[in-house]
Amino acid sequence: MLRSLSPRRRPAASALLIAAAALTGSLAPATPAAAVTDSANSVVRVSAAGHGSALTSTPASTPASTPAPDMAGVVAALNNAMANGAPGAMARYSGPEGARSRTVGVMNRETGAPMDIHARFRIGSVSKTFSTVVLLQLVDEGRLDLDAPVNSLVPGLLPDDRITVRHLLTHRSGLADYTDKMFEHTVPGFESVRNRVFSYQELVDLSLAEPRTTEPGVTYRYSNTNFVVVGMIIEELTGRPVADAYERRIFKPLKLRGTSYVHPDTRIAGRHARGYLHPDEEGSPLVDSTEQTVSWAQSAGAVISTPADLNTFMSALMRGRLLSPAMLEAMTTVTPTDTTGTRFYGLGLRRYDLSCGTQVYGHTGTVQGFYTYAFATRDGRRSLAALANTSNHGAANTALGGTLEAAFCGPRPTTGEVPRARAASPGTGTVNRSATDHAAERDLPERG
Repeated sequence: MLRSLSPRRRPAASALLIAAAALTGSLAPATPAAAVTDSANSVVRVSAAGHGSALTSTPASTPASTPAPDMAGVVAALNNAMANGAPGAMARYSGPEGARSRTVGVMNRETGAPMDIHARFRIGSVSKTFSTVVLLQLVDEGRLDLDAPVNSLVPGLLPDDRITVRHLLTHRSGLADYTDKMFEHTVPGFESVRNRVFSYQELVDLSLAEPRTTEPGVTYRYSNTNFVVVGMIIEELTGRPVADAYERRIFKPLKLRGTSYVHPDTRIAGRHARGYLHPDEEGSPLVDSTEQTVSWAQSAGAVISTPADLNTFMSALMRGRLLSPAMLEAMTTVTPTDTTGTRFYGLGLRRYDLSCGTQVYGHTGTVQGFYTYAFATRDGRRSLAALANTSNHGAANTALGGTLEAAFCGPRPTTGEVPRARAASPGTGTVNRSATDHAAERDLPERG
């Protein structure tokens, strides 16, 4: 279900190219150099220390209201993720100026192969946004209602008839997250499920064996169980595996050639980044967690993609190419997830309010060995996808999140007070702490 862009949503054809920013970086461990590309065929090589030089560039400008992406700041954030335990990291920005990408470190510790912007990787909970799009398309088609009780769609599944589809998509069902207990001990928990194949029902049963976290509709409590149930609903309504729905409704229409739903095969086909899991014990060696069934997640986290495909998906979603205006409005209607006044959740979609006032929509993703950020502005004109090939090390996750500020807010002021993030109530003029001052939100339990 691919919708044409309305004239008012089409990007301006006269958007000008901007020059490649000179790169600076710090805190980076010694790594092989990597080549990356900008728009207008401008090539930048990022050295072991993160410094770079533009071999070719095309001067241009951007509208005054839209800051140029601070690619030096993006590299600094990638290097910071490495300094906090990631073997490598990468980011790709796409905007009216074209696409710009940066890579640092390695995607394979054994071979020393440098991080590759074209490499595929596990996107973890960014999969939830794909699942949400499929379900909302079914709502658009009149196959279900957002406020329908789950038990009316999958009879007898849940012990509470009050839990609705909307409660699942907003993480307000009260269903316990089975991964809390499953990964209480990170590496042993992972190894116990690495090659295991679960049914959806088995995962739901693990959740129902735990106490409920809240009454339906009351409080936001992130739970992977919600999106396991979403997968069950999709399969119940379509009579086909979720893989088929992703492929027919999103992957093929958007030509996402590097994106696939892989379950229960353990391999990542083609050129890919390897993922490295930090054990709970400080100083213990990293665990290569690349090969796994991801059966413990399925429709909550088993999609594999690339930075370019994630840029395409998030931009297309925000520009109304996948959903009706009513469903996109519902998806982007958000409520706070914490007390920082900068984080919100809609339907399978996060909103972050950045320090410059820009609001970006997307999702974070954590799966063993991989952290992912995939976000776009509400008009879909600018998007960023970033990866660090590690997990269970929250400092690396938080550091990677710094790519959002750099890409969407431009260079930070060198003098004067640093801009503050907007508060929870848009338009009130109240301010809160900087959007980069607090830890990244977690999609899985973490000890590091």
